[in-house]
Amino acid sequence: MTRILLLGGTTEASQLAKTLAETGADAVFSYAGRTAKPVSQPLPTRVGGFGGVEGLAEYLRTESITHVVDATHPFAAQMSTNAVQACEATDVKLCAFERPAWQAGEGDAWVHAGTIDEAVNALPDAPARVFLAIGKQNLAQFAVKPQHHYLLRLVDAPEASLPLPHTTVEIARGPFDVAGDTALMQRHGITHVVAKNAGGAGAAAKLTAARTLGLPVIMIGRPDVPARPIKGSVAEVMAWLSHSAA
Repeated sequence: MTRILLLGGTTEASQLAKTLAETGADAVFSYAGRTAKPVSQPLPTRVGGFGGVEGLAEYLRTESITHVVDATHPFAAQMSTNAVQACEATDVKLCAFERPAWQAGEGDAWVHAGTIDEAVNALPDAPARVFLAIGKQNLAQFAVKPQHHYLLRLVDAPEASLPLPHTTVEIARGPFDVAGDTALMQRHGITHVVAKNAGGAGAAAKLTAARTLGLPVIMIGRPDVPARPIKGSVAEVMAWLSHSAA
């Protein structure tokens, strides 16, 4: 019998969950628990970490999981690494459902950064107004440049004080559109955009808006994770599940 663990948190994960539910698959959806009110899913859902590689391996054994689909955010490198190692340890089949990375196009003014620290260093020394579109996990690293005013767009309101002295917080959940993101940047007088190369359509509007406004984008590349099969659509994942189960 096939039993699937879907590691979620992305639009792609929600799309796959819908298809799995419609086909009657025996599947569990897992959220990392980083947002207070995650999107409801049509599958049995668990929230929270597993306790590293050993904890995830134990969960796979206890729950008789046969297949894992890693549809986490492309920057959730630790979870993806844990999934590879836990599946290898338990002989559970694994694939990633991953959206393609964004590519710079004509009219884009991108500065490529390999890490968060490189992105910090790419910001100017003179005070600027920065749309820091990277979520809330890596804000502290930008504290070495406190002269800037940072615009943050978060799903949940911060529960503690932010490590940056000059910030404006917008609470919103994507997907976003170009008109809205253009107006947002104009309203806040943004001069620079910092983004993680998450890919996908839901958060791409800020890049089109930046191009339209002639703003530089500091684009942080995806972290490395161990090699694993990668699927790019719901249909590809479903075909993989069917083939590997057979």
